[in-house]
Amino acid sequence: MPQPYEWTVLRVVPRVERGEYVNVGVIVYCQQLDYLAADVTADLGRARGLDAAFDTDAVSRHLDGVRALCAGHPSVGANARRPSGERFRWLVAPRSTVVQAAPVHTGLTDDPAAELADLFRRMVAPL
Repeated sequence: MPQPYEWTVLRVVPRVERGEYVNVGVIVYCQQLDYLAADVTADLGRARGLDAAFDTDAVSRHLDGVRALCAGHPSVGANARRPSGERFRWLVAPRSTVVQAAPVHTGLTDDPAAELADLFRRMVAPL
């Protein structure tokens, strides 16, 4: 039986004053199946195309932290011990002008990992 899930696209805004962004990742959360995971791109070249001075190393570290927090990895500190729903809400809350979560969307799924792969392919992977 399909279960409800939530998802968001992570985007990078190299120069906030211009309002341009590049989709760089997806987070999927399914409470009933106890699933929280993110997939992010390692290639930030499109973001650098919007701003040659863009700090790709700092953003890569930030995105690695998102994946680690989704996985509940101890390297991210006390937040890793929070329930997955709290971690998802923390990740989608506005806090950075450079790495932003788009609005949260919902759906139904039997396989949240497959949804994550499909959303990443459709929303982030270059055409």
